[in-house]
Amino acid sequence: MENPSYHPRICDDYLKRKLRSSGAVLIIGPKWCGKTWTGLNVARSVIFLQDPDKRSSYIRLAQTEPSYLLQGEKPRLIDEWQIAPVLWDAVRFAIDLDGKKGQFILTGSVVVPGNDSLAEYERREHSGTGRISRLRMRTMSLFESGESTGLVSLKSLFDGKEDIVGEGKLSITDTAFAICRGGWPSAVDMEREDALEVAYNYVDAVCEEEISIEGSRKNPERMRSILRSLSRNVSTMTSDRTIISDVVANDISLTNKTLENYIKVLRDLFLIEDIKAWQPSIRSKTGIRTSDKRQFTDPSLAVASLGLSPEALLDDFNYFGFLFESLVVRDLRIYSEPLRGTIKHYHDNSGLESDIIISLDDGRWAAVEVKLGTKEIDMGAENLKKLSSKINTEKHSSPSFLMVVTGGKFAYRREDGVLVVPISALKD
Repeated sequence: MENPSYHPRICDDYLKRKLRSSGAVLIIGPKWCGKTWTGLNVARSVIFLQDPDKRSSYIRLAQTEPSYLLQGEKPRLIDEWQIAPVLWDAVRFAIDLDGKKGQFILTGSVVVPGNDSLAEYERREHSGTGRISRLRMRTMSLFESGESTGLVSLKSLFDGKEDIVGEGKLSITDTAFAICRGGWPSAVDMEREDALEVAYNYVDAVCEEEISIEGSRKNPERMRSILRSLSRNVSTMTSDRTIISDVVANDISLTNKTLENYIKVLRDLFLIEDIKAWQPSIRSKTGIRTSDKRQFTDPSLAVASLGLSPEALLDDFNYFGFLFESLVVRDLRIYSEPLRGTIKHYHDNSGLESDIIISLDDGRWAAVEVKLGTKEIDMGAENLKKLSSKINTEKHSSPSFLMVVTGGKFAYRREDGVLVVPISALKD
């Protein structure tokens, strides 16, 4: 069911690989990130459970004869499967029955209030182990949106190909726009001013739509206040206590429990994805900080929550730098996913830090510093070399590479071996 207007995604080949090895694939991620179109690009039949003309009929049919909804050419896409949660068990049973691979693709954007609890959602997901694999989708990276030349491949770097040379595609002004617009597929082909509205519309929908928290409707103003505070503290290790103080200072009452519930909603919607701390074995006795770094799935959500524009970012280079790090995190998460990589961060009590650690399942790892301006490259390189020298190589391998990701134009390898790569020159 290929669509000629479909923007190819990095996860396309990964999805096909997963379908060859499991009976079904669950694609999760935020609304509007392209899950349905990615599924349709591979599927041979589809059922849209959210179709308003058929939704109630589908739900009733799922309750009486769920196997009927699974009929169709395979792989069959079941879009927003959680609207009829019983379909999870129906899919699992169908896979057990004939053992064939690549039968179903399921997509889901959120746990539907009233239909299923998060605990039940996770129980069902666990019950699919060995039958239903999982693929996390995010918004589009710069390479997917055509804003990166892709001259430097993350996979090639891990394979030892460090003789890089090339040029990025974006100026600082272009980068500011890309951050504000975000990687929403619908925004990529829009005119500039229209594209900037997409993230604003998304934040409005998140705040205004009726999502229950402990059985009662959430407060839109409280949600906006929390989003603004998270946005002001993006790419930092700011504590919950600081978030609460920030919100309360703006005349919105908030307790620890209430904040926890609102954060849970944002996680259930796949809108925030904090970065865990990397805790390697190091030579010294320096303590390693274990706090998560605050991060959105897409940097445009922070921009829209604060009502900013590309011009506003250019006027505040300090905050621009935090958002640039958010952009880099988003893209490196997308590029590392097919490599079975995870994104972490390092910060110890001596003040030494690395903005990003890319850690692969096979033990390989790389350290990355994010520097918007080229004047900070030397400082970033020195941090990376200090971190590398601290790692106990008897328990950890040496880093596959050290890299400073910049908002500049040129990719090259420094004499000390540290790589300098514009974000607009990277790909998977």
